[in-house]
Amino acid sequence: MTSRQQRATATAGHPTAGPAGPKTTGRQTAGREKAARKKAAGTPAGGAGGREPEVLSPRALGRATLARQLLLEPAESTVPEALEHLLGLQAQNVRPPYFALAARLARFRPEDLSAPMAGRQAVRSATLRSTLHTHTARDLLRLRPFVQPAKDRELHQFRKGLAGVDLDRLSALARELVEDEPRTMAQLRTALGAAWPDAEPRALAMAARSLLPLIQVTPRGLWGRGGQVALTTAEKWLGRAVAEAVEPLGAEEAVRRYLAAFGPASVKDMGTWCGLTGLRAAFEELRPALRVFRDEHGTELFDLPEAPRPDPDTPAPPRFLPEYDNLLLSHADRTRVVPPVHRHRHVRGNQAFRTLLLDGFLAGLWRLDEEGVRPLLTVELFEGASRAVRSGIEEEAGRLMSRMCAAGTGEVRFAAVAGPPG
Repeated sequence: MTSRQQRATATAGHPTAGPAGPKTTGRQTAGREKAARKKAAGTPAGGAGGREPEVLSPRALGRATLARQLLLEPAESTVPEALEHLLGLQAQNVRPPYFALAARLARFRPEDLSAPMAGRQAVRSATLRSTLHTHTARDLLRLRPFVQPAKDRELHQFRKGLAGVDLDRLSALARELVEDEPRTMAQLRTALGAAWPDAEPRALAMAARSLLPLIQVTPRGLWGRGGQVALTTAEKWLGRAVAEAVEPLGAEEAVRRYLAAFGPASVKDMGTWCGLTGLRAAFEELRPALRVFRDEHGTELFDLPEAPRPDPDTPAPPRFLPEYDNLLLSHADRTRVVPPVHRHRHVRGNQAFRTLLLDGFLAGLWRLDEEGVRPLLTVELFEGASRAVRSGIEEEAGRLMSRMCAAGTGEVRFAAVAGPPG
């Protein structure tokens, strides 16, 4: 992290108000001392002792989450450090994790992610929300047991197609098949269908994916490389001894890590992020060690006492995010980043678009065309923008292209988004 981020973390829970800071009155000093005494006694500072919890506006929540997501200021972290801090990156398509890191890391180049993937230190697997994510190998091995209950629920979606199928036998046969050599989903359907000719082939393959920690083997997922989706087990790809030596992630540690990357957040927010239910007990166990807030609708929010909560007026530079970025998918209430008026403008059915953040909020879409001599990045703003704002967008677009495009920085164009908001 940069020095500014380190200072923000060190002063978590004490938001600043700009470079000069506010004047502190005697009453404010006394209030802070009282809160510090409560914290020292093990009582949460927010909502304790009969006090009403502090209410956080969408803007305050947004700035806090942007800080955790490394989007206020590019971080100096390595790719593995960032992947673990962020608990993985959505990777439904090959390129999104690369653009997600380009928006967050100061010196990121595509090879910085391709190299650990080729070396099996980072992997692609269906984990959170049963969706493909890129994780460090260690985090994949820790997270997969944690989200297994959600995987087990998936099986119920295919129960009609699995009538009469012994799931233990299916798991063993699927493991044998993919550990013998990586298999595509089509090959799994065919092989498993031969063993259960009366079952639905797709249900058999999806059951195997739910029951086993399957990895997409490289070259799939490497920058600039092609390759079909072929699967093997985490134990085979990473080494059985390594896999068995890693301790699964516990619920309370998962709560802490989620809050460190996405907080302040509600129990429902975390359930949206990971696809699990029954998380309330872990939050309640941790309550004495957490800060408690509320949003403007009265929803209870939890946070780590030491986590950064910047002043709501902290500048938030333009950021180009990929489709399916974690920032837009990891809360039940997304108004901290997505204004209600633009709620559906970054998706169309199951299709998600690359998004532009301005002042910390969703403000437009973007696309990148590298077919010509020079790359062309087109920005589609939802609303008008001043010349200064457009200049900032162009500067950030140039930074993105200089690192992610083989031909370097190209042209930036602005276009209007067709259709009304909603």
